[in-house]
Amino acid sequence: METLFFIASKTLGMVSRVETWALLLMALAILGLWRGRTRLAGISLTLLFTGTLAITLLPLGDLLLKPLESAFPAQPNLTRVDGIIVLGGAEQTAAYRDWGGPQFNEAGERLVEGAMLAVRFPEARLIFTGGSATVGRTEDTTDPSVMVRDMWIALGIAPDRILLEQNSRNTTENASLTRDLVQPKPGETWVLVTSAFHMPRAHETFVRQGWEGIVAWPVDFRSGDLAGMRGIWRLDRNLLGVNLALKEYFGSLVYRITGK
Repeated sequence: METLFFIASKTLGMVSRVETWALLLMALAILGLWRGRTRLAGISLTLLFTGTLAITLLPLGDLLLKPLESAFPAQPNLTRVDGIIVLGGAEQTAAYRDWGGPQFNEAGERLVEGAMLAVRFPEARLIFTGGSATVGRTEDTTDPSVMVRDMWIALGIAPDRILLEQNSRNTTENASLTRDLVQPKPGETWVLVTSAFHMPRAHETFVRQGWEGIVAWPVDFRSGDLAGMRGIWRLDRNLLGVNLALKEYFGSLVYRITGK
């Protein structure tokens, strides 16, 4: 059942991407031109042009990401920490296999902040949770965690403080498999580290999976100063932000409907 949910979530996730709808509109326009239905072609091209122009000119990604990233305060006050949980998603495993060494994407702050918290709280355990999230491809699910562990050790984190959860494929499995691994006790303080836009769904999922008193530590903030209008004429940047936000809103809805 969990595998079916994983495959369905990855497949349906493509629907939330702007380029999926753009390609659909292009296909409708081509179909209309081939069949002489100029009205269909005109409407499709108008919607495609209008949507592309809006994303290019307006910081829509920032507008959509801001509510997600504002859900939890940055760097909340901590006095005691028993464990630090860092969600996967920042690892570039293909580049790691090709070139070796740590290879991370723009979410690499998750791993850096996790290590910084481990230095700040030397008695806390440091957990990385994440395996392979690729559909239809056979690969070693230990690659992401091994790469992260090696980096943390190189940064001075004692190996015996590090725990690896290597089989999870989504946020629900992050929460449940990590819970089974560490067996958190009542009264303990666990810090959850992930990208700020992903934190609302991640925190709610961990709570639903039985984590009591877990503290959100959002990092990797993507939304900018809306007053600065830095999104003007930045299709690449704005499209990335819109896709991230739509994925999270869509994911949160699916998780709530399915009780995840």
